[in-house]
Amino acid sequence: MKNRSLSFWLFVTPTLVALALVVFIPALMGIFYSFTNWDGLTYTTMLGFKNYITVFQDGGFLAALWFTVKFVVVTVILLNVIGLSLALLVTRKFKGNNLLRTVFFMPNLIGGLILGFIWQFIFTQVFDALGFSGWLTNQTTGFWGLVIVTLWQMSGYIMIIYIAYLQNIPTEVIEAAEIDGASPWQRFWNITFPMIAPAFTVSMFLTLSNGFKLYDPNLSLTNGGPYKSTEMLAMNIVNTAYSENDFARAEAKALVFFVIVGAISLLQVYYTRKREVDL
Repeated sequence: MKNRSLSFWLFVTPTLVALALVVFIPALMGIFYSFTNWDGLTYTTMLGFKNYITVFQDGGFLAALWFTVKFVVVTVILLNVIGLSLALLVTRKFKGNNLLRTVFFMPNLIGGLILGFIWQFIFTQVFDALGFSGWLTNQTTGFWGLVIVTLWQMSGYIMIIYIAYLQNIPTEVIEAAEIDGASPWQRFWNITFPMIAPAFTVSMFLTLSNGFKLYDPNLSLTNGGPYKSTEMLAMNIVNTAYSENDFARAEAKALVFFVIVGAISLLQVYYTRKREVDL
């Protein structure tokens, strides 16, 4: 028994040390620095909650928060609708369904920065040639540009999650409903939909957290422009630290950001898990 316990700790200790060095200690240091006038190298004064008060008086941060919330609401809904629709399509028995799975998933393999630059070319060159000029030059079309890129990249990934749960639904249940005369919509809404509720929990958590944390496409596609009208929360925090050289206030913003995302994610997981059906 002692040997097993020793082996366990020898196995997990490197991981725990790495987590402490990379995650826990920097997080605690960040919390401490958010109460100071830290400039990225040193601090001289403890400011208390001054940085946090300044955060909520920062019009740029509040505008970025509102823009990000709108983006998250739209992308969470559309990603789950599109992802589930694609999953329902490729789980049907027909030739080429495996090829379609690969094609739909492939955009997820492209890095965020490269993806943003590819779509920047499409929006500025291809769209201009088609008569849709200036797509990234105002807040409204810039917003939908970010939405389109996110949907194109993430829909295939969300599709894979739904496929995993759709394939676990007992075929006997669907066949029994068919024999009883249930229409395709009735079978989906009353059988399939409740049984894939765990997939909604997972996919909504991922789309929520990824939507709030989005940075790479925001940087490469619009760079927050024009005039910071498409600047999202992650970019606002980075710009506060590295453009304004105000690392302490950036830490305060990051902690406020963490609390907001954590609270929303926990509430989402709590309410969606209540609707799950055990298979």
